[in-house]
Amino acid sequence: MRVTGLHSLLILATAFGASQAYAQAKKDTKAAPPANEVRYFTSIGGIMDDQADSILKETRAAGKVTGAVLDVCYPAIGNPDRKDRFVATLTVDGQKLTGTTQSMDGKQPVTVNLLRKSSGNGVSFDGKVTIGPGTSNISSADNTDISEKEFKEGQEADDEISAAPADFTSASPEAVAVRVKPDGIADFVNSLRGQNLEISLTSLLPSCSELRKGEQVIHINIDPERATDFVAKMKSHAGVIASGWTSGKLDMDRTVRFAAADWRDGSKVNRDKLTATISAVMAKALSAKALAPTWNDSTGEIKLTFKRPHAALPSLGLTQTIEFSAMATSDKPGASDKLLLWIGFPSITTTDESSGAKLKLSDASDTGGEESVPVDEGDTVTAIARELKAQRWDAENTSWK
Repeated sequence: MRVTGLHSLLILATAFGASQAYAQAKKDTKAAPPANEVRYFTSIGGIMDDQADSILKETRAAGKVTGAVLDVCYPAIGNPDRKDRFVATLTVDGQKLTGTTQSMDGKQPVTVNLLRKSSGNGVSFDGKVTIGPGTSNISSADNTDISEKEFKEGQEADDEISAAPADFTSASPEAVAVRVKPDGIADFVNSLRGQNLEISLTSLLPSCSELRKGEQVIHINIDPERATDFVAKMKSHAGVIASGWTSGKLDMDRTVRFAAADWRDGSKVNRDKLTATISAVMAKALSAKALAPTWNDSTGEIKLTFKRPHAALPSLGLTQTIEFSAMATSDKPGASDKLLLWIGFPSITTTDESSGAKLKLSDASDTGGEESVPVDEGDTVTAIARELKAQRWDAENTSWK
């Protein structure tokens, strides 16, 4: 019995010791920092008079910085409408971060000399960054870092491009976007010369995010009746990564959906019939006279213009001119038995069209004064929906009603 009891005690002691060793090892593993860790600083100030978008990526081993890369995007020297960028791999020598490179677009020489110091409030960076002929003195205190996961989550989202949207409720029928490789931009844009469409000028200038991703999105407005063929054609164009529809002018609160049968001429919208109908409805709602509508063949938009006496100043004989942009198209790409009609927010001008000498008028918005008074458009959109027996968008339930 004694031997058995002693044997049992030895087994228990061994098990207890193993358990303690396992617990300590687990604790040590949990407390130890990862062997290699990547952290980011995204707001180092002072570079190019704070006009630069800078990202410092650090690689650390056991909490110690072992490598660093400085990525800076900034207005190009001599051409500030464009962006230039450099990526410098830095040598880490204690607190010193140094490196040289050249900018990607302007081929400007770049020198980086920074001193990195940690404190209770974060990390400070002091020193100089020289780009071409200009030197930026850096004194950036209390910088905090983020993890690689946080950095990726915080990056600017891609322009959403839907190659085949189920309908035009999130994408806009006239708004097409094409994602292109940087080296294919010039050829792609040149291929659009002479085509019946409009190109967004700002999209021709790549953003810092696009430079870093190595792809650029060109935004185009095109008549919705030609958009489907255009999107399909662009997919096979050299250098194109993706093409499709994106967000645009469509405002669902000002859009109605109705049966297409009575408003088509073959496969196309009967523009004359539709504009005549909605012009009459809108003129009544506005207590105004409708002028001849005009169509933009590039974008498929309708310009609707109305005139009425200035009701608040009847004795002066002033005239208000009210303009709306509108767009009519299928409610989804391709064939559909439903049409959408979007009516944009109106703009208004007041002029003196009386006989004889004229008053010269200016709006408060032209002089930096009070905000302009909203246009009284009555129940214009509601009246159109009633005339066309159309549905309105229910934003709460994200469906037509």
